[in-house]
Amino acid sequence: MTREDFGLFLLRLCGLGLALAHGLGKVTGLVAGTSQLPAAVEKLGFPMPGVFAWAAALGELVGGLMVALGLFTRVGAALAAFTMFVAAFLQHHAFAKLLVNLRLRYLSEETLKAWGNPELALMYLVVMLGILIMGPGRIAFDAVIGKRGRR
Repeated sequence: MTREDFGLFLLRLCGLGLALAHGLGKVTGLVAGTSQLPAAVEKLGFPMPGVFAWAAALGELVGGLMVALGLFTRVGAALAAFTMFVAAFLQHHAFAKLLVNLRLRYLSEETLKAWGNPELALMYLVVMLGILIMGPGRIAFDAVIGKRGRR
């Protein structure tokens, strides 16, 4: 085990945060029928908002757990990264907010507040992309069952 393996393990723990802090609540809300996620997905213009709401919730929950466990890590990281890309750039309008912060575009405070903050989704996106590129490291189920860990 190297420092890099330990560092990748620590980064993979972000998947646990994504799964438990975000994905689990979305899935429970969808199961209970109280979730606002399908309406939010419909507002983004996705067809079949119920299906895409489930895909987003499961991308966070299952993808995050896969990353945290190091089991089919790259698949889980890809699922979570795609979900976080949609959250950051379509739901929270990260690029438009960057232009506002650079004073290259003006938007009302009301609009900015309604969009929410993209920072957490961007952080998860970057971590998941890093794990997708680097792999899970040796402290992972992938490394044990398939010798897929980074050497």
